[in-house]
Amino acid sequence: MPHDAAAAETWEHFRHGADIGIRGSGATMVQAFEQAALALTAVVTEPDTVRALQAVDIHCSSPDNDFLFLDWINALIYEMATRGMLFRRFVLTREGAALHGTAWGEPVDVERHRPAVEPKGATLTELKVEQASDGRWIAQCVVDV
Repeated sequence: MPHDAAAAETWEHFRHGADIGIRGSGATMVQAFEQAALALTAVVTEPDTVRALQAVDIHCSSPDNDFLFLDWINALIYEMATRGMLFRRFVLTREGAALHGTAWGEPVDVERHRPAVEPKGATLTELKVEQASDGRWIAQCVVDV
């Protein structure tokens, strides 16, 4: 367990009616975005069952951190739906208002992944990107499933 709370990268879910919230945290905003992406995968399946075999580049842009996060999650959902893929590993960089990311994953294998739900989109509900008092960054929203 890290001694520095700001260095811990984590993800989690939180309940919101019939939908589900995703939350990522990390020492940087980009790490929080990466962890929230892993939480998105975990809405569908156990992330450990997904192999990082194929890379998909994803780019979004917004001067607002909240909307940049929303765009990132919706871009992932779009790639999952149109490519029939699940993602396991994420690497992001930010340059000004632009977010450049690579998501690694594989096509859905129904037997191995046993998908629980299909995310339809990230919503404005509970949307928040902020730096906590301990220095950690938190990125969260509710995903329509």
